[in-house]
Amino acid sequence: MAIHPNDLRLEGLYLASEREDQETLKHLSRCQRCRDRFAAILQQRQTVTASPPEEAGDDPACEDVTQVDSLTLALALTLARERFAAPELLVELIRCPLERREGLLGKDPRFHIWGLFELLIERSLETGTRDREGAEELGLLALDLSAHLNAFLYGAERIEDLRARAWAHVANARRLRSKLRAADEAFRRASSHLSKGTGDPLERAILLDLEASLRRDQRRFPEALGLVQQAVDLFLGIGDRHRAGRSLINMSTVHYFTGDLDQAISLLFQAFDRIDAEQEPRLLLCARHNLIDYLSQAGRFQEAQEIYFQNRALYRDFVEPWVQNRRKWVKGRIARGFGQTALAESLLLAARDGFLAEGIPYDTALISLEIATLYAEQGRMPELKRLAGEMVPIFSSLQIHREALAALTFLKQAIDTEQAGLEVVNAVAGYLKRAQHDPEVRFRGVEG
Repeated sequence: MAIHPNDLRLEGLYLASEREDQETLKHLSRCQRCRDRFAAILQQRQTVTASPPEEAGDDPACEDVTQVDSLTLALALTLARERFAAPELLVELIRCPLERREGLLGKDPRFHIWGLFELLIERSLETGTRDREGAEELGLLALDLSAHLNAFLYGAERIEDLRARAWAHVANARRLRSKLRAADEAFRRASSHLSKGTGDPLERAILLDLEASLRRDQRRFPEALGLVQQAVDLFLGIGDRHRAGRSLINMSTVHYFTGDLDQAISLLFQAFDRIDAEQEPRLLLCARHNLIDYLSQAGRFQEAQEIYFQNRALYRDFVEPWVQNRRKWVKGRIARGFGQTALAESLLLAARDGFLAEGIPYDTALISLEIATLYAEQGRMPELKRLAGEMVPIFSSLQIHREALAALTFLKQAIDTEQAGLEVVNAVAGYLKRAQHDPEVRFRGVEG
């Protein structure tokens, strides 16, 4: 190119790129080393492909290549326009009453575009931690939309790939809502669509990683570890270090569930070397928070405190209660580890009130039991009785499942008769951790 490209041309190049290519362009914009390497590669390609004009002549193959390039460019520009229009269409769709959305999708061709299909699936994943029901709705909406996409234009196999991803996100949202059987069915549908797709290893890795989370919550730990290890290998095989880091965090969580805190902590340190914080700062926060949490549970309070202080600014970037309540929780546990019981109690109670206000029953129950252990250790029976008296009606109103409610009722009765020591409180807390994602686990009481 004899002159520098103008802003419009540069923006067009960016918008016409796939998401992964856009991330590469962003990286090139801030990394001189990679820009130099890219320039060297371009120079090599120009040297290899350069040929005198007369060699091309009137070869029909050249015309075919030109036609293919034109079609590719036309599709890229179409996708760029669709991705630009998708956010506004999504807002219009979400504002439409739930019962009318499917009809709107079917009748209005403005919505029958790949860009909106992609965006619905992305938002389904992003929404999962904050609005689990909403995440499932977005995934199902994407699947409704997929029936109206032009298979000739976008490619039938590629549509199947994205249907598989949408079902995987629906499955993950159901898992987060403890609907494990429904999640299993959604993963079966995802696998069925993936088998009809392009065979893209990225799509298979995404499915494996999410399915590993379900197997973990079902306490099928060997299966979970096998699936997530496959996902890590596939992500690394295609050069996606960031997603490999995300899967390592998932693997760390599996080891945490098995009680192997040392391995869980080790895997988090490995994940930090791969996560792109600029690409997904929330993922970095989750990994850092998990590390602080695991270190504090392992009794490594000095390390936990140091890492907590290093990440205070990161916590401040996410002001929503979901994050701040967990920050107070882990800070309270660290304070307790240092013997600062008054501060610990204040922080734990504040976190508990936050979870209660958000209507999150299991976190409310677990932190209530952590406060109960604090009272039991100090022999503060009146406070312990008051706390127990609050728990059962609260969790009844929050619709915690029957077995978990039975465990809390058992604890209250034991406290009321002053037969509950630290062992009983810990036993009920251990049960609730197991039952958090598996409502079918039975409460067996406390063995003598």
